Amino acid sequence: MELVEVNEGLARILVPKAERIYDAPVFYNPVMALNRDISVLVAKVIEPKKVLDALSATGVRGIRYALESPAEEVWLNDISEEAYSLMKRNVALNFGGELYEEGDRSYLWGEKLIVLNRGDANRLMAENFRYFDLLDLDPFGSPMGFLDTALRSVRRRGVLAVTATDTGVLCGAYARACVKNYLARPIRGELCHEAGLRILIGSIARYSAKYDLGVEVLLAYYRDHYFRAFLRLKSGARKAEKSLSQLGYLWQDENGKFTYERAFFPERPKAHGPFWLGPLKNGAFMEELVKRLEDFEPAHKKTGPFVELLSEELDVPFHYDTHALARKNNLQVKKVSDVIERLDELGYSASRTHFSPTAIKTNAPFEVVLDVLRGS
Repeated sequence: MELVEVNEGLARILVPKAERIYDAPVFYNPVMALNRDISVLVAKVIEPKKVLDALSATGVRGIRYALESPAEEVWLNDISEEAYSLMKRNVALNFGGELYEEGDRSYLWGEKLIVLNRGDANRLMAENFRYFDLLDLDPFGSPMGFLDTALRSVRRRGVLAVTATDTGVLCGAYARACVKNYLARPIRGELCHEAGLRILIGSIARYSAKYDLGVEVLLAYYRDHYFRAFLRLKSGARKAEKSLSQLGYLWQDENGKFTYERAFFPERPKAHGPFWLGPLKNGAFMEELVKRLEDFEPAHKKTGPFVELLSEELDVPFHYDTHALARKNNLQVKKVSDVIERLDELGYSASRTHFSPTAIKTNAPFEVVLDVLRGS
């Protein structure tokens, strides 16, 4: 396997040389540097002691946790022998020292403890019950096959970080697969990305409730080809029930008007969901995250602006895409900034949204938004 060295954050990483990233024997995606930047920022805020990167590949995420966060103990795991060998080389490249090897596990003692494991992620998590303060699941495709053991491996009041890259499933292109994998009916069209994110969080909330765990969304977003959520677990049956009360369903008319309701079962036919209808971020947490940008050197040039956009976004369920509304209602397209300004003048809250550059989040009724698009 021919290797090249790349820099990401404070880490130096050997990665396989390949014409296409998906052809490499060990996976590394430079586009996901933004995802890893935000993960490091989150770890700086929550200050976990023990961290697991359950699906490590080259080890870049776990190594960045060790180099750039307060974590005292970082575990890296992959089932692939090639990935495990490369992880060891990358740990040595960044930390020096000599690894102590014991079967399919290696240890590096120093200022921080780094544990490298070769094995099935579900088995590793099952063997470490309530052990990790931050557990990171970043699989290829759906995370649902790892969720039960992850929820048992992270500490109560710990943080679960989850990535889903099966956007076609969650966004409704493969609706039957979404029902099978997430027990939810997706929606197509301009709401699909936000709906997909809310399906993911809703599924995690339902799984968590089995263990008397509620979830608090610290931050959740959609970007490029994936969904990402950072969830703090809340211990207790009442916390679980409170999270389940945030589930609900969505309906959308042909003209773009949507309605939603919080309910565990839909009360009307043709419902999409269930979705998480609670917040997609914690305001105080986001303030701390933005502060951390001041002394942080991101690996991706768009990390800072993206975090600031997430921080400023109005946190209400679903959004209006101005282009889609104009098309469906035979209206002229207006500038997003002009729509937001007019809604503000009318006394409503409105903001841009990261889900689409042509969309807005607002607490204004649908009819008011249409009137603004008409020029009223």
